[in-house]
Amino acid sequence: MKINSTYTLEEFQGLSLPAVVEWIKLEEIQFAECPPLTIDSEAEYFATVVLGEGKFVIKLYAESAPLAVNNFIFLAENGWFDGITFHRVITGFMAQTGDPTGTGIGDPGYRFGNEISPNLVFDRAGLVAMANSGPDSNGSQFFITYAPAPNLNGGYTIFGEIVEGMEVVQTITPRNPQQGADLPPGDLIISVTIETIRLFQLKELPLSQKNRQWKNPLK
Repeated sequence: MKINSTYTLEEFQGLSLPAVVEWIKLEEIQFAECPPLTIDSEAEYFATVVLGEGKFVIKLYAESAPLAVNNFIFLAENGWFDGITFHRVITGFMAQTGDPTGTGIGDPGYRFGNEISPNLVFDRAGLVAMANSGPDSNGSQFFITYAPAPNLNGGYTIFGEIVEGMEVVQTITPRNPQQGADLPPGDLIISVTIETIRLFQLKELPLSQKNRQWKNPLK
């Protein structure tokens, strides 16, 4: 099973009228170009994602996937994810979000390339990766794995891992938009906030915070 961020023409034609309206409105909030790379690849970045059911924390892999992490932080700080739904959630596979239209065809107005590392593979639950419709077509949609998915290796940029609140991710309402219009509402993201910890700050952190630091698997 692939993790697409676009629909085929036939699937698009099957969207409900409200979904088509949301897709048309998307142009009002899209960006003209991909954001410049501004993150510090040696810093530690965490994203706290708040849902109605609780929250979870993503450790972002700034060193191994700087483009994807920079993009995620840019979108989060511009409120892109606030109020959007987990539009595609497949039990035992993954939960996908990042599209303001809630249809799976939305993007931020630009695309960027894949960052595939042979040392980062889909070998466990809780990995966070970019959804795409083919090589180098990353935008704003991402997914979280519920189980190992070796069939995805080499095709999708892994840019983070859930380090707190995986039990919240596991409760996200199952939903597959390709099954038709009669679907349960998707669980909404209330907010995404970014925490940056630079190397010189690590010495000053309390032990509980230091224990949350996660070592990059590439090292």
